[in-house]
This record gives sequence, C-alpha cells and structure tokens, in this order.
Amino acid sequence: MKLKTAICGAFALTVLGAGAALADAKIYPETRFGNFCPAGHQPVRIDGVICCGQPNQSVSYQSMMRLPAGKVHRAKSAKRALCPVGEKGCRTQ
Repeated sequence: MKLKTAICGAFALTVLGAGAALADAKIYPETRFGNFCPAGHQPVRIDGVICCGQPNQSVSYQSMMRLPAGKVHRAKSAKRALCPVGEKGCRTQ
C-alpha cells in the first residue's frame, strides 16, 4: 500500500511540474508563413516548433533571434612595465 501511495505522489508531482514548465514557455508569433490556422489562432513558434495558437510575446521570433548591432571594439595595446636595475619602483612606457 505504501508503494502505491508513493507512486501516485511521484506521478502527481511530475504532472504538476510539467504544467508549471509549460506555463513559462515563450510563444512567439511567426510572420514568415501564411496563416493556415483556424479562426482565432495564428502561426506561433514554441521552442523552435511552428504550430497554431495565441502568442504571449509581443515581438516576433525573427526579431528576437536577430543579432544586435553592437559597437566596434578596438584592441588596446598593453602598457609595458619598465623596471630598470638599481632604481626603486617601476614605470609604464
């Protein structure tokens, strides 16, 4: 009897955990394809899979995946430490 209770408890926790994980899924509207979904739905992308549904994000999947136009980073030359023999301390060059 204890084994049956433990199995039912584990199953309930698994089902509840899966529901919480699905509630946090980001659903993006898909704009590249025609709308062949039933009335009230539109093409959406959930974790890379296209299906019919209601998006919960305001931006499309393509604009979210677009690379940001970042700044051009220039490498700075490293300053060399000059430590002459017989003198106290070092200085940069």
